[in-house]
Amino acid sequence: MENRSLVTIAEHSKEKILYLLEMAKEFEKKPNRKILDGKVVATLFFEPSTRTRLSFETAANRLGARVIGFTDPKVTSSSKGETLKDTIMMVSNYADIIVMRHFLEGAARYASEVAPVPIVNAGDGANQHPSQTMLDLYSIYKTQGTLENLNIYLVGDLKYGRTVHSLLMAMRHFNPTFHFIAPEELKMPEEYKIYCKEHHIKYKEYTDFNEETIADADILYMTRVQRERFTDLMEYERVKDVYILRNKMLEHTRPICVSCTLCPASTK
Repeated sequence: MENRSLVTIAEHSKEKILYLLEMAKEFEKKPNRKILDGKVVATLFFEPSTRTRLSFETAANRLGARVIGFTDPKVTSSSKGETLKDTIMMVSNYADIIVMRHFLEGAARYASEVAPVPIVNAGDGANQHPSQTMLDLYSIYKTQGTLENLNIYLVGDLKYGRTVHSLLMAMRHFNPTFHFIAPEELKMPEEYKIYCKEHHIKYKEYTDFNEETIADADILYMTRVQRERFTDLMEYERVKDVYILRNKMLEHTRPICVSCTLCPASTK
């Protein structure tokens, strides 16, 4: 299998993204295709996951592949001191492709540089989540009929939210206007605002989240405040419920796509 890793969405052109979305449309019509018959997919989850892991394993099974892997690094040799490189090299002897989630930023990039098989980044710390972004783009395209010239409101944890970082990079091809809504502690990191300026992506920043703020939204992208990213639990308690979307807030907005990501929900 040719080594074609998916580490960051920033590496893909507009044409490649649109091609993948067209392929997704075809696979949605007919998901069960045995094009990976005889292949082995390894899912290595060094960080907890339910939805992402099951999504990948379901897709692999529908395409005819066999799945190996682990969901808890404590039951692997990494708990004995085995390095990430050694784990990746060892698993590469068994698998044709590796899907990996890791708690360290940059782990997927490193794995792709040492592995002889493709690496799919299923989330690396607070950095990137390109596979989730492809799903987000497909959802936006289906509901809006276009990816061009959209007002996209990103709400909540913009500091640690790897899905919003990837989405921002993917949308650089489509002339969006981003609206960053976050408390001071969780605002969009400076490196991504610099990225916006370098790629001529328009953005505005807010701390208020109310009916007036989101009135012009095409896309409302809600994120969970991630307790697992905080070293100071008091800080987490201060911000965990700061933005709650209520039905009344949508009464006077245009028809929009609301995406609530980074589940599971941690509050009722």
